[in-house]
Amino acid sequence: MKKQTDILVLNKAQLKRLFCRQFPAITTLAKESETIGKFRENLENHITVHPHHDSKAAAGLRRLIKYDGTSVHELSTEKDLEIRTITLLWKWLRGTLNSEPGDAINTDFILELYHQFELLEYPRVQKPSETKVINWMRKWKSGLSRRLVYIREENKERIIRILMAKIENWHTGKYVFPEGSSYMSKFSMVEKWWNDYRFQLAMAARKPSDVNLMLNNSLSEETMNLLKEARRKGIPTFATPYYLSLLDVSNKSFNDLAIRNYVIYSKELVSTFGNIVAWEREDQVEPGTPNAAGWLLPNENNIHRRYPDVAILIPDSIGRSCGGLCAPCQRMYDFQNQRLNFELEQLKPQLTWNKKLHKLMHYFEKDTQLRDILITGGDALMSQNKTLSNMLNAVYNMALRKKKANDMRPDGQKFAEMQRIRLGSRLLAYLPMRVDDELVDILKKFREKASKIGFSQFIIQTHFESPLEITPEAKRAIKKILSTGWIITNQLVFTVAASRRGHTARLRRKLNNLGVVCYYTFTVKGFEENYALFAPNCRSMQEQEEEKVFGRLTPEKEKALCDLFNTSNNIYKDLKGFMKEHNLPFLATDRNILNLPAIGKSMTFEMTGLTQQGKRILSFEHDRTRMHSPVIDKMDDVYIVENKSVAAYLRQLGEIGENPNDYASIWSYISGQTEPCFTLFEYPCYDFKTTTELTNFRM
Repeated sequence: MKKQTDILVLNKAQLKRLFCRQFPAITTLAKESETIGKFRENLENHITVHPHHDSKAAAGLRRLIKYDGTSVHELSTEKDLEIRTITLLWKWLRGTLNSEPGDAINTDFILELYHQFELLEYPRVQKPSETKVINWMRKWKSGLSRRLVYIREENKERIIRILMAKIENWHTGKYVFPEGSSYMSKFSMVEKWWNDYRFQLAMAARKPSDVNLMLNNSLSEETMNLLKEARRKGIPTFATPYYLSLLDVSNKSFNDLAIRNYVIYSKELVSTFGNIVAWEREDQVEPGTPNAAGWLLPNENNIHRRYPDVAILIPDSIGRSCGGLCAPCQRMYDFQNQRLNFELEQLKPQLTWNKKLHKLMHYFEKDTQLRDILITGGDALMSQNKTLSNMLNAVYNMALRKKKANDMRPDGQKFAEMQRIRLGSRLLAYLPMRVDDELVDILKKFREKASKIGFSQFIIQTHFESPLEITPEAKRAIKKILSTGWIITNQLVFTVAASRRGHTARLRRKLNNLGVVCYYTFTVKGFEENYALFAPNCRSMQEQEEEKVFGRLTPEKEKALCDLFNTSNNIYKDLKGFMKEHNLPFLATDRNILNLPAIGKSMTFEMTGLTQQGKRILSFEHDRTRMHSPVIDKMDDVYIVENKSVAAYLRQLGEIGENPNDYASIWSYISGQTEPCFTLFEYPCYDFKTTTELTNFRM
């Protein structure tokens, strides 16, 4: 087998010579087949009598033959797509490709088919050892390492001096210097304010020049021009001094690409902004009309829903903003339409919010199936403590009314009662000083009283993207939240930088050591705005089978871990002990997932074809392991074209310092299967029978 570093740079003529030399039988079949129909038939027969006819590669090639010449509806663009994979291969081998746009293939198309035929000849995939994976993990530094803590303290001091100069010109407000203050007293004041999250928000960089200044003017002219163009197009700039202090301004001390890509926007995002389409079709809501999943919602802004048992609540508060704008944000469509923004003062709750909140709680109360509420945004913890406390009290009162109403309903007609509450927040990474004593008290008191009326799962659903974000400040915030009895789960966005060998495994380990368990590893949605950040689904499957596998738990260990969460008084300490006791490098509790338009999360897919650019065309099935809207029973499989070929992804890895040879087995992952939900994240069983009736639903 050729090394990836050698084969990725070949041109079409070189690839043709290589293909003909390696697979003379396929070349002969193409030249002897006068029609595409005959070539498909001959190729099918060739595979049938091949020594490896029962291999995964053989099944994959048969699928490409089956779909050749058919049309499918590509859901992300909502356009029909003709699949011509085998047709184009036949023409290319015969030398009859013409100059028409439909026949213009590139080297990535050829490389994909080369590897699929190579896998037919050599189906055994060489997987890395646990030792190899651990060595990859060691490459990625944690924000808790002494060296990084020291570098970031230097960054902090430098930024404090910048903020001092800014405050010098302020004469009113909370953060001003008293008349006659010395330089050292001013420095001490700003150093103290640094740990106040309100100060961080007030001082956030809102212009590209502010970002560059806090990064010691280290951004290139090209990057600055891109950020200025982003601002002109309406993409918000918002980055706190704390988060910017985590970046390496020297570009030599440590590899910060995984978090830098969150602050520095790609040219594809900038060029596409203004024309971004909602990837999640169910987020497009018209009053009185069911969304793509069939749910009727009280309005278009506050409740998002896809599944029968859970709905998202987005408050009319500062919770519609975030601690920063993540470049791969799933809700970039909402930022584009200004339903989410960073106008913090304007987002403070109006007098009408409490009345509106009551109506929104009525939606949950009168729904037969809802038992899980996810308060997010934006970011749930961006809401002020008083606002958050009011929302939690409203949730509690709604759940209590729902429970009492069930007393009057016979078994089999009872409504689902509230069991789970989640607060979606990235502030543990973006702004960990937000976790103050008052918030801790609010969370603790809510858990104490809500536990008595049926709530059993209290979750802060956070998003750490890299071990670099796990800082001493984040560690303290995590400990405070865990002390309330709430658990913390992490959702990782599987960007190109996060997809590097060992990176995600290292993040799992560092989070587990602090008492945090991982929930989802999300493939980036595949629209053009995310081209720079998108890692193909086959890389997600490769990570699952070759890296995450070493943290997989047996059923016995999975039960023991769930018991630990139910009995531990110090999960921060006990989770680390559990891994040591069972000799686990990390805990593979998360599911590798793609968030599909309209139908939810799944990783059950098959490759059905290729575009002329070598991008994989995948057919996804629904995740049958969970309760869905009946709409999916009326839907066919979902077809998605990935926005990047595997070859382009491997070249991109090479450009950022990775060795593409380390990823050579990636081509073999042409299908996937959605993992079962980890037991800890399953809903508890009721001691009564609920109704099967659906409310707030119309097909």
